Amino acid sequence: MAIENNKVVSIKYTLVNANSKDILDSNIDGDPLEFIVGKEQIIPGLEIELVKLDKLEKADILVNPEDAYGEINQDAIQTLPKEQFADVDLVEGMTLYGSGENGETVQVTVKSFDDESVTIDYNHPLAGQTLLFTVEIVDVRDATEEELATGIVGGMAHGGCGCGDSSCETDEPEVQSNSCCGGGHCS
Repeated sequence: MAIENNKVVSIKYTLVNANSKDILDSNIDGDPLEFIVGKEQIIPGLEIELVKLDKLEKADILVNPEDAYGEINQDAIQTLPKEQFADVDLVEGMTLYGSGENGETVQVTVKSFDDESVTIDYNHPLAGQTLLFTVEIVDVRDATEEELATGIVGGMAHGGCGCGDSSCETDEPEVQSNSCCGGGHCS
């Protein structure tokens, strides 16, 4: 029986790169990931397959880049003057957060830098990767009216990096390091 829209689904998962077999993320020892079906809160390729399962069912779900975080867009890799990062202790591979054209939070990865410039990548860190999720559906329930109205399950946000910790801000208001999120990546 398929899981319908507006249901809250709770899953335990381990995520690996299907090609390298590197573990990318897991919540096996933590709280389940909860999302509302039909609200585009998780990648489409995973949701399409999860809704085919039942409560307590386990499955391995392979998700291609086009149904996950997309292919790598070379136009999303830019080189900027290093002075724009004057107050940041740069490290290759680090994640920075800034403000986009419309005030939205954008995440970039530092690809490389030298004395004059910094190459940053606006692609999602998992862009271009084929992902393999090993999942178990822990629970399925109706979403409350408040959850449907806000899109927030259980009254608190899950996933992402909305830590609100002002101590992670740098002197540069448009650049933050990922230290406020425990150094992990955002989902």
